[in-house]
Amino acid sequence: MTIERNPGFDLNLDWLESIQVNKSAIERRAASLGTRRSVKKQHQTAWLLKAITLIDLTTLAGDDTELRVKRLCAKAKNPIRHDLVAALGIEDMHLTTGAVCVYHDMLSTAAKALEGTDIHLAAVSTGFPAGLTPLHLKLEEIKESVKAGADEIDIVITRKHVFAENWQALYDEVKAYRQACGEAHMKTILATGEISTLRNVAKASMVCMLAGADFIKTSTGKESVNATLPVSLAMIRQIREFYVRTGYKVGYKPAGGISKAKDALVYLSMMKEELGDDWLQADLFRFGASSLLGDIERQLEHQVSGHYSAAHRHAIA
Repeated sequence: MTIERNPGFDLNLDWLESIQVNKSAIERRAASLGTRRSVKKQHQTAWLLKAITLIDLTTLAGDDTELRVKRLCAKAKNPIRHDLVAALGIEDMHLTTGAVCVYHDMLSTAAKALEGTDIHLAAVSTGFPAGLTPLHLKLEEIKESVKAGADEIDIVITRKHVFAENWQALYDEVKAYRQACGEAHMKTILATGEISTLRNVAKASMVCMLAGADFIKTSTGKESVNATLPVSLAMIRQIREFYVRTGYKVGYKPAGGISKAKDALVYLSMMKEELGDDWLQADLFRFGASSLLGDIERQLEHQVSGHYSAAHRHAIA
């Protein structure tokens, strides 16, 4: 599937004024998602394998080393143990994660480790995670990361623009980031745990898409509250509204706090029901995660053996 890239549009304040969010309705809908009968056996296996292809396998720790990043890339290239691949009969799938996501300093190591694969390389940028460095430095950081091999850039917005409802400032900022990204796709992190209300989340989502975001993303993973189902619903419904109004599809990336395979299945079902099958592809949906892959592998081993293994048997870095 080829996705025509969102070119960005003029800021339309009338669109923003028309955005309404029914918080209680969204919360009821979100609460219902996890209570449904889950998929079982072979169907569950297929959904979990799909989830692996949608993971941005991530390490964003202060003590990251080249060795850790090399091991992460090795896991991205071979996300499931060879004996499980054979037992599941999926050798021909050549399964990999969707991307590896690192700090700028680790890009050269990751780029070399991923050479010859189709795995995307993402860098967090623009003063991640707080986004409070000067704008000209943020723009240079993006350009340097693209030059170092990143084909995806995860930027963070300036939260104060949302608090002040200064939508023009937010639009101008994100548009400048998009221009600095060039051919690299831009994922725009809203830090939803810090911008308070679902109405703020919805409006900020629309502004970022108008400014040219290829993806909108919930969190840096560093906030006290990261991806949640109500926030996700508020964001993906703006993605649907943007598509209806413009004809362009924008991707979605929940990040932070998604560590269990059962949670991934809930998010996948939500995307399918709210946006359709197109948003079950890596071009339009990613999980920002580190430990999620280990739990998925553990669940797949249970499908094969009937037993749950210890979590340390599925280390990823």
